[in-house]
Amino acid sequence: MGRMVNTVEDAAVPGKRAFRNPLDTPIVIIASRFGEKSKEVERFLRFAIVGASGAVIDFGMLIVLQATILPPNATDGSKLYFNVTLATSIAFAMAVLNNFIWTRLWVYPDSRTRSMRRQLAQFTLISVSGGIVRAIWVTSASFPLGHLLWPLVLPLVQNFRPEYLPGEAAEGKLGTIVAQLIGMAVIMLWNYFANRHWTYNDVS
Repeated sequence: MGRMVNTVEDAAVPGKRAFRNPLDTPIVIIASRFGEKSKEVERFLRFAIVGASGAVIDFGMLIVLQATILPPNATDGSKLYFNVTLATSIAFAMAVLNNFIWTRLWVYPDSRTRSMRRQLAQFTLISVSGGIVRAIWVTSASFPLGHLLWPLVLPLVQNFRPEYLPGEAAEGKLGTIVAQLIGMAVIMLWNYFANRHWTYNDVS
């Protein structure tokens, strides 16, 4: 995503190097339009990009897991819901690790008064609390959403594949994806504000 270079901001912390990438220039240009709030806007934009990369991992992992070892098509209802919850949780854990690394390196490189271990614990606690809410939401909403949306989606699919007939897992997969997207947007905002005011409240 970028490379390590020294910055003027890093001079305040001897020996520290910030993570930079080509997105920094447009981010700074956009953030500079917000006057005194430009630094915070800059952090938010970086956090949003990190969140987007985590969403790709989260979303992609969920699709792979549901297409392979954890399909939402078990005949046993309890196992069916277990598969959705487990697939969602594994995908979420991979995204949390990705997001912590990039947030520490790129979003808050000037936050170093706490150890990485403590920051990881705080970041994880915030992410897990949001992830639990999201998992409950996705698990409970996936099949109702799939049942609601599938009649709208099926004609679009059949425009490209006229012979397509949905299997028993089709509603579950569609509903899980839609619920996941909604959950990601809400939890991204929660993660930003909670981490800004707790994990990384040592930066001005």
